Amino acid sequence: MASASSAPHDSKRAASGLIESRSIDYIPESERHGTVFSQFTLWFGGNLQITAIVTGALSVVLGGDVVWSLIGLLVGQILGAGIMALHAVQGPRLGLPQMITCRTQFGVYGAVIPLILVCVMYVGFSASGTVLAGQALAHLASISDRAGIVAFGVIIIVVATLGYRLIHGLGKVASVVGVLTFIYLFFRLLLENDVGALLSNNHFSLSMFLLAMSLSSSWQIAFCPYVSDYSRYLPRNVSAKKTFLAVFAGTALGTQLSMTLGVIAAALAGKAFSGNEVGYIVGLGSTGSMALVLYFAICFGKITFTTLNAYGSFMSLTTIVCGFRKTAAITAAGRITFIVSMVAISCAIAMLSEPSFLKSFTQFLLFLLAFFVPWSAMNLMDYYFISRGHVDIPALSNPQGRYKRWNMAGIGTYVVGVLIQLPFISNGFYSGSLVWLFEGNDISWIIGWVFTALCWLLVNRSVKQPRLQATIFPENG
Repeated sequence: MASASSAPHDSKRAASGLIESRSIDYIPESERHGTVFSQFTLWFGGNLQITAIVTGALSVVLGGDVVWSLIGLLVGQILGAGIMALHAVQGPRLGLPQMITCRTQFGVYGAVIPLILVCVMYVGFSASGTVLAGQALAHLASISDRAGIVAFGVIIIVVATLGYRLIHGLGKVASVVGVLTFIYLFFRLLLENDVGALLSNNHFSLSMFLLAMSLSSSWQIAFCPYVSDYSRYLPRNVSAKKTFLAVFAGTALGTQLSMTLGVIAAALAGKAFSGNEVGYIVGLGSTGSMALVLYFAICFGKITFTTLNAYGSFMSLTTIVCGFRKTAAITAAGRITFIVSMVAISCAIAMLSEPSFLKSFTQFLLFLLAFFVPWSAMNLMDYYFISRGHVDIPALSNPQGRYKRWNMAGIGTYVVGVLIQLPFISNGFYSGSLVWLFEGNDISWIIGWVFTALCWLLVNRSVKQPRLQATIFPENG
């Protein structure tokens, strides 16, 4: 097997330098740094952005009222953020990015199955976010939308290439920018409208409640494949409880604030909001200069969010390539090539897409979430109840090792977990045959997650294999 890295690492330089030198390889204890508060600011600031506003607004645009939409969004937030934060705890304990750990369930080569889908989804989400950010940047710089998209893509390449430390720095700044922007927007809404009248009009509808819950929970679950990418540099002995709470509070609070603004804005604007979401939000600025500030806030928020997607897709692609090359890292040139390629594809999709295509493509991406739910269930069940957090880290890069090339039991469980969801999926891309049981609403993720988790637990109990009594770290760990 090839060495764990393409070149020797200077631990002090790697730990303190701005440019990240690690990729999917293990982070030694000597390079660990940071505090759990950085997890809060990253996910809080990253979710205070326009896409979350629009997603929350959908619960009203599609027929829900304000009160029960907010409650449904909050319930989904709690469920989805809880699952996401459980994944985040793995980062400090294992010192690894998220998706490489699925080799324990799928095999070193078998992990390519969910990884390809992860790459597709995050490139797609990057493309949809780049359209919006490019338009905002175009307004700021007085350039064409296409030039704005290209300029935004260059920014994402730079940030994603520099990596972990800069991304967390942006998260801190985004938290401040987001809080100030949202205080202003809420103030404008409350000052100029009778919000009390909206809150007094509440009528419970199970279908609308489930819709709101699915919107927010799906939003959170979409982060699961890369959440521990941003916690893996924390010291190994950092409190698991504090890590969980920091990620949970940051992502749940940031998203709920954004979605609450979207719900209120959509309810007040009525038909004027749908199809003109960004224009309406920016229109809350009372002056031309304030509108420019709001465009800047939108663009800056999308930098953080889109960088997360670009960096996550880069890590997933690296995991695929390194798995077949039997290595645990790539060269600096390979890192830049992967990132530029992924961002270039996202920008190309953004520039070539018509609005109708983007809508259909987004529905397709949301459909892909059905393929991540069983992965999440298997990964968490394996980590917390089967392996008890004990992983043979060197074996993750060795197809002849403990985890083998292909884990057919894991792949089979995963396939069944996907199939069990299909009858209960309901969106513009696909509608299952049993969605009528829940008034046409999509609760497939609940069914898929619980079923797959229990199924994977039973499969492992039926196979008598010796369990690791402690995590095996690389020699430099």
